[in-house]
Amino acid sequence: MSDNIFQRNLDRNPANFQPQTPLAFLGWAAQVYPDRVAAIHGARRITYGQMMARCRRLAGALARRGVGPGDAVSVMAANTPELLEAHFGVPLAGAVLNALNTRLDARAIAFILDHAESKLLIADREFAPVIRDALAQIDRKLPIVDIDDPELDPAAAEPLLGDIDYEAFLDTGDADFPLRPPEDEWQAISLNYTSGTTGNPKGVVYHHRGAYATAMGGALVSRLDRHSKYLWTLPMFHCNGWSYPWSVTAVAGTHVCLRRIDPALIFPMIRDHGVTHMCGAPIVLNMLIHAPDTVKVAFPQQVEIFTGGAAPPSAVIEGMEAMGFRVTHLYGLTESYGPSTFCAWQDDWDDLAPAARAQRMSRAGVRYPSVFDQTVMDPTTMEPVPADGATIGEIMLRGNTIMKGYLKNPGATQDAFRGGWFHTGDLAVLHPDGYVEVKDRSKDVIISGGENVSSLEVEECLYRHPDVLEAAVVAKPDDKWGETPCAFVTLKDGAGGRIDGDAIIAYCRDNLAHYKCPRHVVFGPLPKTSTGKIQKFLLRDRAREDA
Repeated sequence: MSDNIFQRNLDRNPANFQPQTPLAFLGWAAQVYPDRVAAIHGARRITYGQMMARCRRLAGALARRGVGPGDAVSVMAANTPELLEAHFGVPLAGAVLNALNTRLDARAIAFILDHAESKLLIADREFAPVIRDALAQIDRKLPIVDIDDPELDPAAAEPLLGDIDYEAFLDTGDADFPLRPPEDEWQAISLNYTSGTTGNPKGVVYHHRGAYATAMGGALVSRLDRHSKYLWTLPMFHCNGWSYPWSVTAVAGTHVCLRRIDPALIFPMIRDHGVTHMCGAPIVLNMLIHAPDTVKVAFPQQVEIFTGGAAPPSAVIEGMEAMGFRVTHLYGLTESYGPSTFCAWQDDWDDLAPAARAQRMSRAGVRYPSVFDQTVMDPTTMEPVPADGATIGEIMLRGNTIMKGYLKNPGATQDAFRGGWFHTGDLAVLHPDGYVEVKDRSKDVIISGGENVSSLEVEECLYRHPDVLEAAVVAKPDDKWGETPCAFVTLKDGAGGRIDGDAIIAYCRDNLAHYKCPRHVVFGPLPKTSTGKIQKFLLRDRAREDA
């Protein structure tokens, strides 16, 4: 056996190997730029030195409550400094951050709190009603820390649920709590739930190494630096805000917090704070374009805006450019820490006509620098498809920026990683230039306003209606939301005279989060194969034709 001289007496040790973690970004920013503003929220200004002390106090306070490695801390909050700080303070305590989707109903939140075995809950008082209902559905008492945000509209302020508020909780922690990496960079850092294709959401586990790599990739793709001002138009609960809590901090940029998406707030904030970067679903772009002229405000700088979901139409891209934005299309999944693919600009696109340029910009594009490999394969043979822009296959990913797996779901984890690749379930073609273009989703997930809606979950609700015989739900194109659920329903005999579409929608709104509910209902028999399987591709065609 040959002796590798480059491994002889050259071992890992604390001097030459440290676990990679985004916690290091906060330590760097606080050391190099302690007086630089880290976060803006209304009248509040938090410097990086102050943010470091607050995150250490949060970690210390959690540790005093017995929260540590292997424990989940759930946070139900808007895009405020508290949720930003939780991205550092929770993992600093060794725990796992579970940022809850503020749009979920009580039943879904109860499932997540129970499935994650959350040790402690931090909750903004705006969401107290749904949290109260969720807690009533679980069989244990959960400690609650209240966020009492002064920027919350008093009309929306609900009674506090816990026995201590966030600022008082921080006071119980140590500002000198040690800033140290995890023992293993494979250690879980966060837990995010995705609807997938089943009613109950799946818990996607991220690790420190992946969060570090994704954050660095995002900083490179977004061209962030210490002068960057990032406006939080993307929910921080969504794939940990696409890792931007860590990316912006990695360059000592400024986080501009925003409780709610409203063009009347966004435009003046862009001007007043010199915002340079934003992210959001296509609905955010549409909201800005179609905002009343009375709320639109001019600003001198160009703003980089990154959007996922369905490709923005050329009219949207042109409308955004006319207002001073530059649009970049992204692709990714919860399982890939958010964006894994971006439409990298090529210099020769500058001279293209607007429609041709928009067509190039609508492609998902190429892998992030932090993603090791991406291709389009036949999911059965695991052979790459030809780069002809026509042959459809499944997008496959591999690298350090892929989840650890699904919490308590080894079967789904193994299936997602079969053949040594992560199977996205998204169908695409590969162009000769190496750019990926998404064509369809093999999973029956509807992306409405940037949120995943499980068609099976909506169908399950419809099947509980006493007058529904059969139901199928597909995506219907929508100018505002990108896609909305469209329900195709076969009624039981005799029900046609007493039930209509409005009644079906009302029933769903009583049993589901409102964003999941169908906006269109079509009655009649469902097309099926000879074996009785509903042919959803035909229903999708019908939904598109009627759009």
